[in-house]
Amino acid sequence: MGNLLNHSNDTTIVLSSLSVILLSGFLFTRITKLAKLPNVTGYIVAGVLIGPYILNLIPHEMVENMGFISDIALAFIAFGVGRFFKKEAFKETGMGVIVITLSEALLAGIFVTLSVHYIFHLSWGFCLLLGAIATATAPASTMVTIRQYHARGNFVNTLLQVVALDDAVCLIAFSLASAYVSANVGENISVSEITMPIVYNIGALVIGFISGAILSKLMTPKRSEDNRLILTISLLLGIAGLCAAADISPLLSCMLFGATYINMTKDKELYKQVERFTPPILSIFFVVSGMSLDISSFSTLGVIGVTYFVIRIAGKYLGAYLGCMMAKTPKAIRNYLGLALIPQAGVAIGLAFLGRRVLPDSMGNMLLTIILSSSVLYELIGPACAKIALIYSGSIKKDKLSAHRKKIEPAAESAPEDQNTIKISS
Repeated sequence: MGNLLNHSNDTTIVLSSLSVILLSGFLFTRITKLAKLPNVTGYIVAGVLIGPYILNLIPHEMVENMGFISDIALAFIAFGVGRFFKKEAFKETGMGVIVITLSEALLAGIFVTLSVHYIFHLSWGFCLLLGAIATATAPASTMVTIRQYHARGNFVNTLLQVVALDDAVCLIAFSLASAYVSANVGENISVSEITMPIVYNIGALVIGFISGAILSKLMTPKRSEDNRLILTISLLLGIAGLCAAADISPLLSCMLFGATYINMTKDKELYKQVERFTPPILSIFFVVSGMSLDISSFSTLGVIGVTYFVIRIAGKYLGAYLGCMMAKTPKAIRNYLGLALIPQAGVAIGLAFLGRRVLPDSMGNMLLTIILSSSVLYELIGPACAKIALIYSGSIKKDKLSAHRKKIEPAAESAPEDQNTIKISS
């Protein structure tokens, strides 16, 4: 089919490809439901199978030109997460979330750095960059799993706040590691290339805050639902476009956009309206992510890659556990938070490409290969691990899980957003 589409006009290629992507994603979620796996897993597996590396149903050029889908999807996901940053919720978690984030991110980075250096005797520069990238967590699949099962409660609030702060820790850690490596290796990268991503992210946060304030003023009582949605999406796409121009993720900016709006208006209905609009976008995003995954990269993962894969998971889990102990969280959060922090993709892959420029050619290619191939595994097992964490932490209620298994749509709209909230002492 890929060859057939290659000989069609551009409009036919785009529309037919989108049809195949949405239909394949839907069909594979029927299979993953039987296996009691989250929808995200079905989307990713569908993408791998229809992609250029296996069945080749979608032209390779089409896959390469759909990068903008990830920016749009992440913008919508992040905006929805912003509502969990209400002042009331953040006061309840307090400094505990910052302690947990620093613990889980930095311990994973330290574990990876020391393990790879002392086991394989690789240079400190390579190990520091790999360890810095290990701190990152890809929140998208976890967030969609939360939405699918209508998970609620303090565990979810804490998890979403941790993954939101995670990228900031990663950027700072990577910038410090890059500064060390460039000072000891050569002039492959300038100081501005190391510091500018942080500056751009700070600027993006300012834009997110201003956009939230503007939206709160535009949402007058007389504004129709259609226009509310139009205004929100226009601002989201604008933020994502500006972030893309600076080559940064729209996650932090759009999260602050959503957080600013909810704190200024207390308007929960807008988020529900946006959520009803996003399922096809999220489906396309994860299927396209699967199409971009080259399964053959597993063959080059090697012992170092396997070590990275395992050690990072251990570091994330133990770091989250120790952070929760210091923050004095309930046992349910302490035992299962680390399981929901496994996925790694977007930010990590972007930093791996930058890291390749800092290191000598052979070491840089090894770094990129390890991150790309391990990301495939993380994205495949991450949603299932997140579901386990949500179930055993009590975030997914048994009646909703049973209803989901029977393919009955749970009455999610009537569920209180912050039910069963337990305070975390700072």
